[in-house]
Amino acid sequence: MGNRLGTDRLVPQRLDELRSRLHQEIDAGTLPSCQAAVGLDGEVVWSETFGAADDESRYMIFSCTKALVAGVMWQLFGEGRCSPDDHASGYLDWFTGDGKDDVTIAHLLTHTSGFPHAPLGPKHWADPSTRHERMASWKVRWEPGTQFEYHPTSAHWVLGAIIESIDGRPCGESIRARICTPLGLGRLALGVPAEQQGDITTLVSVGEAPSNEVIAGLLGVETFDLGEVTAEALLEFNRTDVREVGVPGGGGVSDAADLCSYYQALLHDPDGLWDPTWLTDGTGNVRNTFRNPMTGEPANRTLGLVVAGDDGLSFMRGMGRTVSPRAFGHNGAAGQIAWADPDSGLSFVYLTNGLDQDFLRESRRVTGIASRAGLLTSPP
Repeated sequence: MGNRLGTDRLVPQRLDELRSRLHQEIDAGTLPSCQAAVGLDGEVVWSETFGAADDESRYMIFSCTKALVAGVMWQLFGEGRCSPDDHASGYLDWFTGDGKDDVTIAHLLTHTSGFPHAPLGPKHWADPSTRHERMASWKVRWEPGTQFEYHPTSAHWVLGAIIESIDGRPCGESIRARICTPLGLGRLALGVPAEQQGDITTLVSVGEAPSNEVIAGLLGVETFDLGEVTAEALLEFNRTDVREVGVPGGGGVSDAADLCSYYQALLHDPDGLWDPTWLTDGTGNVRNTFRNPMTGEPANRTLGLVVAGDDGLSFMRGMGRTVSPRAFGHNGAAGQIAWADPDSGLSFVYLTNGLDQDFLRESRRVTGIASRAGLLTSPP
């Protein structure tokens, strides 16, 4: 199914090339469905759904959610209600000991906190008191701010608690009130009541994990640790109760158009939702250049987002090979893509409900799709 909007703003041949790539794995049966959207000049100019879904479908956006949490934090910075250098323990009196007293908000937003794999599973998610008790037991593995390792969910549980402490409401409600409602994003949410989940696509595990021989040939190592971001863990987000909780690091739900609109707002801020200083900082000031311990490239992280960079490694950061060095965004598990490019004015979002166990194929898919999207305004 399709939803064509203002496609005259885009180069037709480039859009056809993108659509062909999106069709490719749907037609081959590799993925059950996907949805994509393109923004330009402050609005969504094209969106389309492919496969076993329709234009009313929403998707789990996983770690694309982190950009929304960052957006709330930038607002709080601009209001003077907190600072990146503030310690988390200053807002959470239970988050102390075992090195946690040294963790700042900046550490949490840049994934340098030192507790990337701190345990907090579904049985601890729903009850805030149980959640806080579990988080209070975490131990910091290294001095905060001295190295980088991606924190899939742990740092954002702490950020969510800080937002609740400052703003007086759960993180998902702050996102709704501060971002979604002002921008008219009715399809984007963190924490979805059971009766409103009927339009969310079911996650499906597809494909097979690559063999150790294939991994060794391409990456030079025999195994690749996916940490907590496994198909089994992601399939938990098919559960009604997990979707209701609103996991701050990865529980967001949206269609491609609403998330794409959010990135246009980050480019233009038509409603003045952010102090310009903090919006510029959050979308362009790289504060973390430590190397990714898994893949070796510099992290290029701002207070909440990733910047493409000018080192030729933008594809390693999930934005393909054709965006400008100033492009920023945050992708999600399952190959979800979300970025905006200040130079071209484009924003792009791709979502799927297929959890491809072949992470090498997923990586190639992300690079191929994002690279084609980056050329949508460029003459052939």
